[in-house]
Amino acid sequence: MSRQPLVSVVTPFYNTADYLRECIESVLAQTYLRFEYLLVDNQSTDGSAEIAAEYAERDQRIRVIRNPEFVGQVRNYNRALRQVARDARYVKLVQADDFIFPECLERMVAVGEAHPTAAIISSYFLMGRNLSGSGIEWPTEFISGRTASRLQLLEKRFIFGSPTTLLYRADIVANRRPFYPESSLHDDTDLCYEVLADADMGFVHQVLSFTRTGNGGVLTDIERFDWRVLDSYMVLRKFGPRFLSTEELNSSIRPVRAEYLRILGEGALLAREREFWNYHQRGLATVGEELPSSLALAPHVGRAALKAIARPRWLWRERARLKRSKFVENAGD
Repeated sequence: MSRQPLVSVVTPFYNTADYLRECIESVLAQTYLRFEYLLVDNQSTDGSAEIAAEYAERDQRIRVIRNPEFVGQVRNYNRALRQVARDARYVKLVQADDFIFPECLERMVAVGEAHPTAAIISSYFLMGRNLSGSGIEWPTEFISGRTASRLQLLEKRFIFGSPTTLLYRADIVANRRPFYPESSLHDDTDLCYEVLADADMGFVHQVLSFTRTGNGGVLTDIERFDWRVLDSYMVLRKFGPRFLSTEELNSSIRPVRAEYLRILGEGALLAREREFWNYHQRGLATVGEELPSSLALAPHVGRAALKAIARPRWLWRERARLKRSKFVENAGD
């Protein structure tokens, strides 16, 4: 009987003591046994490092690595992925505030072994309380990267999930430096489109991971910036020309652009904070665009003003929502 391929499981962490034990326990509870587990500490100060050291003493598969200095999240992830074993065939990143279910590695590796051209393997997953990842018909467990990307772009299927959702083939991780694009606002999604332009995707029809929401992570922090429509627009601008026909791209991007301008118009009416505009400016810069000028935005501000007159409760609710998000931000500081 041939030996199981080695999986390198990687958990970069920074001040996640509230969730780290659950994350580590989920990895150690895997039915698949041949893995190493790297816990990479980004200069934590809340006791996370001590938790990692405690588990490393119990299980020889665990290695704890501490960064010499604090770095941003994406750089931390990229540094961590450079530490995987040279003989690993697969890499599984498990974010420190998430966890994986017991059959995660076993089921994903089985699909990877059955389909050697699948560079990324995904599955259903829980996003908080919600089931996510649908879009690939049962019992299909292998599709082209082009098909997977078109499902995301045209049907808004969330099969890429988060980093915790996916298993990567190790040679893909080794050959990309940096692995996650460090200038992107949504590096993990961009990575999938880039890799799948020249590779295939595997899929397991089972819930294999849990992605936590509302816990002060990156997406929670940017929730108040209305990031979703900007993300949809950037993705279409970046990757639409690669995977869609001109007609498909135009019909897809037109309503997204209109919705995005509506959000910016309402943002101007509500006198959104500088951080809101800086965030959108950075996002548009990644696709070679700038924020619309005041003149170009004027019609959308006018429509927002008419909406406020017709629906004063909407204006009141939006102001209250922004006030609450600002309060939460200040409380976190």
